[in-house]
Formats: sequence, C-alpha cells, structure tokens
Amino acid sequence: MINLCKDGDIYTLRMNNDANTICLDWQAQMLDALIEVENNCAKGSALIMTGEGKFFSNGVNIDAMRKFNKAEMEKFAQAMLEIHRRMVMLPCPTVAAINGHAFAGGAFLAMSLDYRIMREDRGWISISEVDAGVAIPSAMMAILHAKLPPATVRDAALTGKRYTADEAIVAGLVDSKSSSESLLDSAAELATNLACKDPGIFKEIKQTLYGELAAQMV
Repeated sequence: MINLCKDGDIYTLRMNNDANTICLDWQAQMLDALIEVENNCAKGSALIMTGEGKFFSNGVNIDAMRKFNKAEMEKFAQAMLEIHRRMVMLPCPTVAAINGHAFAGGAFLAMSLDYRIMREDRGWISISEVDAGVAIPSAMMAILHAKLPPATVRDAALTGKRYTADEAIVAGLVDSKSSSESLLDSAAELATNLACKDPGIFKEIKQTLYGELAAQMV
C-alpha cells in the first residue's frame, strides 16, 4: 500500500494500491513512513511522493468511510490532520511526482508537499469534493489558501474542475510538467537541488512559512 525506499539521501514514497484510496490501514502506513523520514532528515535529504499506474491518489475511500461509527470517524479525521501536518512541516524538501489522477484527498496530498510536478500526457488534478458530496474541513481549506492564488481556490473548490497539467500550471496547482518516462528523474533533480540547503535553516523557514497552517491541524 505504501512503500518507502531510499536512494542515497533521497526518499521515495510510492503509493501502490491501484487507486491509492485513503483508509485506516493507508493512514497507519503513511504516518510510519513520514515519521521515518522526519527522524532521519539530514543535509541532502528530500522526499518524493508518487503513485503507480493510472492514479496518484483517488482520495478518501468514501464507501469505507460511510461505514465508520462516530469513534472511527473521529480517529480517521484526526489521523488525516496529523498526516497533512507532518507533510507540510517535514524539515526537508518535498516533491509530489503526480503520475496520474489526483482527486479530492489525493489532490490535497500533493498540495501539502512543497513542490508538484505533473505527468504531461495523462491525468487530472481536481479538488472534487463538491462533486463527491463531501465538505472540505477548514484545516484542509487552509492548505488551499496557503498554496494557491485566491481565484484558483475559489474555482477549484466550487466547481470541482479537472485540471490537465498545462491548466494546472497556469492555475498554480502544480509547478511544472514532465513526460511519464522522466517524471521521477525530474522530481529527483528538483529534490536534490533543494536538499543542498542547511536543514536547520530550512526547518525554521518552513515553520515561519507554514506554522500557522500547521497549527490548524492539531
């Protein structure tokens, strides 16, 4: 479901369970992976997150979530906030290599990382909760406000628009695009260039940049 590997100083976290929908087991594995990266961030370290096949992530497993009792729902929601808080505040550079569709919760995963590179020939990124009939919690909406231009926040959240790579670059949802064959290499090049920064200073700047956002996820 979640595979974390390391090549030199660069971690690659790969979601490899078909549509990569988010469930309780997914959350537990993701938290373990993020904690491992966080505990081993030295100069030169960086994290790339990607999916496999058609999907980066199709978001929350709605069918499973609707079967939760109140306690399970609260546990799920709190774990999701903790995952995003850790992603936003990781003391090393982070890059999303968006290999395929990133819908709803999957798009928010990509948005919680520092940079996003999207496959140019296939896949959409979409804040699709409005079409799925799911509200966007205030902490998740704060991610959009922290990372995107105001007009893009409005249009993405209210319309559920599916953005291609070119459209996503114009809207500010992603930073660049790449071919499928070069996607991970492009992400690794960006991550490596960023990872030369002093990790202590990098951590302090991210705290200043995103500290208020992270505080909403506690």
